[in-house]
Amino acid sequence: MKLSPLVLLATVALAGCQTGRSPSNVTAPGAPTTTKTQALETGASVLQSRPPVEAISAWLDGFHFYNGDRNGQMEAHHYVTILNEDVMQAVIYDGNTKDAKLMGVEYIISERLFKTLPPEEKKLWHSHQHEVKSGSLVAPGLPQAADHALMEKVVNTYGKTWHTWHTDRDKTLPLGIPALMMGFTADGQLDPALVAERDRRLGVDTKAIRAARSDIVARPVVKGADAWQQGDVIQLQRVQGGGEHAHGKTGFSSAEQRTGQQ
Repeated sequence: MKLSPLVLLATVALAGCQTGRSPSNVTAPGAPTTTKTQALETGASVLQSRPPVEAISAWLDGFHFYNGDRNGQMEAHHYVTILNEDVMQAVIYDGNTKDAKLMGVEYIISERLFKTLPPEEKKLWHSHQHEVKSGSLVAPGLPQAADHALMEKVVNTYGKTWHTWHTDRDKTLPLGIPALMMGFTADGQLDPALVAERDRRLGVDTKAIRAARSDIVARPVVKGADAWQQGDVIQLQRVQGGGEHAHGKTGFSSAEQRTGQQ
């Protein structure tokens, strides 16, 4: 059964009403919200439009790990906007409740676009074939037909993910350098305890989902993705100047500018 894009997205939008709560991992420090702030929030919500937020149409729940540290595993709630047939973008939270912390972002592109990337850029991206076929990536609340249609779209895509708030490390503020994250590529890599706890909390069955997706066609992973498997690990380091993103004259001294462009 094929669902039209409008029917699929409408169904996905309702998914959050049908699943269990998944609260944030940490409580941010700070004073309780005042009545004045609550009033401002309510007024802004009524008077201001939020087109980028309102364009979010899908909720996917999966797991990431730190590039270079497969022991650093955590659940990630993706709220996805479909920009076109080749590009999606997701904001990533550590839960599905109002106080969920914004952990990072993921950019998702089609196999066609991924093949056009230069080799060094491909090292930053991970495949989604195993996540989809294993059932570890789920769309909570969707009926099977809608899930199947959505995952057919996702299975051969590639993602570049940065986490900016490491609540899995019990950090109550977004401290430290953003981290490049990866996705799992084979059975036995993902901690089964994480999956079991997620399934219990959200009311999903990873094994049943895996079986239902057995006919989804996953093409071979394009060379260059999942570079961590070849020992090619990339993470950010502190540098002076603009690094690879320097835009010429920026107001730094000449020494700082040269350092930034190395």
